[in-house]
Amino acid sequence: MSCIKRILFLLPLLLLALSEQVMGAPPGLGLPIRCIPGENCFIQNYFDHDPGPDYHDYTCGRLSYNGHHGTDFRLRDLEAMRAKVAVVAAAPGVVAGTRNNEPDITVKKRGKAALKGKDAGNGVRIDHGDGWSTQYSHMLEGSIRVHKGQRVESGDILGFVGLSGNTEFPHLDFSVSKDGVNIDPFNPGRAACGAVPTTLWTAPVERSLRYQATGLLVSGFSATTPEREKAEDGGYKLSNIPADAESIVYWVELFGVLKNDYLSVELYGPNRQKLGNNKRIMSQNKAVVFSSTGKRRGASPWPKGTYSALLRLVRNGKLIVEEKRDITVMY
Repeated sequence: MSCIKRILFLLPLLLLALSEQVMGAPPGLGLPIRCIPGENCFIQNYFDHDPGPDYHDYTCGRLSYNGHHGTDFRLRDLEAMRAKVAVVAAAPGVVAGTRNNEPDITVKKRGKAALKGKDAGNGVRIDHGDGWSTQYSHMLEGSIRVHKGQRVESGDILGFVGLSGNTEFPHLDFSVSKDGVNIDPFNPGRAACGAVPTTLWTAPVERSLRYQATGLLVSGFSATTPEREKAEDGGYKLSNIPADAESIVYWVELFGVLKNDYLSVELYGPNRQKLGNNKRIMSQNKAVVFSSTGKRRGASPWPKGTYSALLRLVRNGKLIVEEKRDITVMY
C-alpha cells in the first residue's frame, strides 16, 4: 500500500479517535426497555434532525415531530402497560435524579396546564461520566426502583413503562445527551440521509432495532361502534360474536401512515358476502390512524359461521401492511 493510500485509509480512524477524545468516549447503549422491537414494542418517534419547523428522522423518514429529541419506544396498548414492561439502564452510571408521583393519565384527559412543566412525567436520569447522560421518561406512577446517587449497571431495572406526563400513549421516551446537548443514538454524528451512520447502540441492539416506518399496533372486532381509546385500553377482546349483537365491526390502529397511502379495511360474512368496506387514500401524513368497517344487524340474528376481516395498506404500489382475521358468530 502506498504512503498516500495508507494515510487516506487511516484518516477516518484518526478523526474518530480525535472526536472521542474531545467528546469523551460515549457509552455503548443497551436496549432501555425489556421488549422485542417490531413485535410487542415499536419506535413511534425518532430524534428530529430538521433544524427548521418541519421534521424528519435520521433516515429522512417521517417518524418524528418538530423538536423531538428522544426515541419513543411504544407499547401496543394500555393492556400491555398494565402487564408491566420494565425500563432498564442502557449503560452503567449513577442515578442523577428521579420523579415518581405523576399520574398515568393521557394528556388529552389531564390537560397540558395540569402538568405544570412536568412534561416528562415520571422518570430517571443517569450520569454516565464524561458529560454523557441518559433520561427515561413517561414511566409508571410509583414504579421507580432506584434513587439519586445509586450506582446502576446495564440492564438494571429502573421502573416500568407508563403514561405519565405529556403523552397520549404508553411508551418510554429515551434520550441521550452530552454536556447538556441532545444526541441521537441512531446518528450521533448527524450523517446525511442515505449514509450509514455510526450509532451509540451496542452491535446486538443495533441489529434488533431495524427501522420500521409503518406497522400495525392493534386490531380486533367489536359488537358496537368502536371507540379508539377503548380499543387502546383492551376493551374489545372478543373471542366470538353473539348472534343478537348490535353490529359486527372490524377495527385497526396503525402507525406511520403517509400521504397518498391506500388504506383498505374490509369485512365479509360466512358466505364471503361483503358486509363492510372502508377504503381511502390518505390526504396527509399521520403518526397514528384508527379505522374500522362493519355492519349493523337487521331484524334477524346474525347467521352463524365464520366472519372474515382484511386489512391492507399499500404505498407506491407495494403492500406494506396486511392482516387477515376471523371471528365466529355462535348461538
